[in-house]
Amino acid sequence: MSTPPYLTLPSCARALRIATARGEFAALRAEPAGEVRGAALLVPGFTGSKEDFIALLEPLAAAGYRVTAVDQRGQYETGGPDDPAVYAVSALGADVRALSAALLAEGGPGGGPLHLLGHSFGGQVAREAVLGAGAGPLPWRSLTLMSTGPGPIEPGEAARTKLLIDVLPTMSLEEIWQVLQQLEEGAGDRERRPSAEVAEFLHRRWVANVPQALSTTGAHLISAPDRVDELAATAAVLPALVLSGVRDYAWPVPEQTRMAERLGARRVVVEDAGHSPNAERPAATAEALLDFWA
Repeated sequence: MSTPPYLTLPSCARALRIATARGEFAALRAEPAGEVRGAALLVPGFTGSKEDFIALLEPLAAAGYRVTAVDQRGQYETGGPDDPAVYAVSALGADVRALSAALLAEGGPGGGPLHLLGHSFGGQVAREAVLGAGAGPLPWRSLTLMSTGPGPIEPGEAARTKLLIDVLPTMSLEEIWQVLQQLEEGAGDRERRPSAEVAEFLHRRWVANVPQALSTTGAHLISAPDRVDELAATAAVLPALVLSGVRDYAWPVPEQTRMAERLGARRVVVEDAGHSPNAERPAATAEALLDFWA
């Protein structure tokens, strides 16, 4: 899971709920102080939340972008029913389209152009949103796929995700959390452990997940189809950026580079970053995004 470096919102940001044609979604919104150059919708990954983007809010808003980061359905403060159909990647893609329509319908400063970014599993959801948009003009100016891949996650990570899916029917999220903490203690990497405040948040976020959402989205990650060639057909009207760190446990970095080549997309590798450059190297990540959006 992504670990935000801190939780205090910058003065330009606030928490809110966004009403859409498909229900309400918890969000963080950062507003520029001056002229608005555009807007961005940020979609988190598996077991993540809107807080994964908290360190990007201020630099992106300072550059003139109205930024909205959301919890997907079934995540943290958005919630959802115990129905696997609503967590299918096609349904989550429809949620992103509904969120995009709601942001554009707000009008006024920041109504558009709208840039779409998906992190990790959120990248495959963003891809699904684009592929499900149908004929006609797309609502987005660009697409950024951050630390995501063309198909299933790396086999070792897939095995760990399969183990989670297998125990969800018999263990509570609290019980699973305690097991995860014991495994982390055994790893002994104390230097990279979060502050007490962030650690408490990670616990609170984990147990707020809808178990069915974890099961359905985890199953997708294990067997995700490769839809890159379909997405490449939109390249003429939707510029794409593939961004990652120099290492990634979910999809190998060379695999992400090959995906960028297949898409004809811009490729950026953020130095000293892993699976979550948005949280690990936010300044460099914001710089890459701003350069692409411009």
